[in-house]
Amino acid sequence: MEVKIGVQYAPRELVVDSAQTPAEIEQIVTDAFAGNGGTLSLTDEKGRRVIVPVEKVAYVEIAEASPRSVGFTVR
Repeated sequence: MEVKIGVQYAPRELVVDSAQTPAEIEQIVTDAFAGNGGTLSLTDEKGRRVIVPVEKVAYVEIAEASPRSVGFTVR
């Protein structure tokens, strides 16, 4: 799964590739927002952890990871 996190006052979004299911990621995000002043913590496929303060999160987008094409392709 590809998770994009928009952070307030940041020019770019954070992108995390996770091996978790969309339901698991949604539950983690929901639990983070339910707590007062907490953090949103996600772990990517390589074991790296991304921690963002909940009050700075603008949006969270959960989507299937799309394969990236390499080289020149004709569409």
